[in-house]
This record gives sequence, C-alpha cells and structure tokens, in this order.
Amino acid sequence: MPKIKTHRGAAKRFGITKNGKVKRGKAYRSHILNKKTTKRKRKLRKMGYLSKANAATIKGMIPYK
Repeated sequence: MPKIKTHRGAAKRFGITKNGKVKRGKAYRSHILNKKTTKRKRKLRKMGYLSKANAATIKGMIPYK
C-alpha cells in the first residue's frame, strides 16, 4: 500500500504534541497591531489547541508527524 501524502499547508500550520493534541498558532497577530493592547498581543503569542472534533481531521492530513 502506498504512503499517504502529507498536506503541506496543514503541516506548516499545525503540530502534534506527545499526548496527541494538535497545537496551533493564534489568529489576529499579523497586522493592524496598533489598536490591540499589549496584553492582548502577548496572549496571542502563546500556542492554542484544537478541539477534539477538528483535531481528528488535521491528524489525517499530517499522518507522519
């Protein structure tokens, strides 16, 4: 049986932790940062995690991570 191709877009955006959770970057951090408070921007730096429902889909897209 052939290998499954990795979805490169998903591989660049998501990572999988040792416990099997899917980690992701936060949105709203790229531009128009003047109006956002320092506190808000600092919180956006941290990683977020996907819900279990969405995580199953992403794990299928990045099978070898």
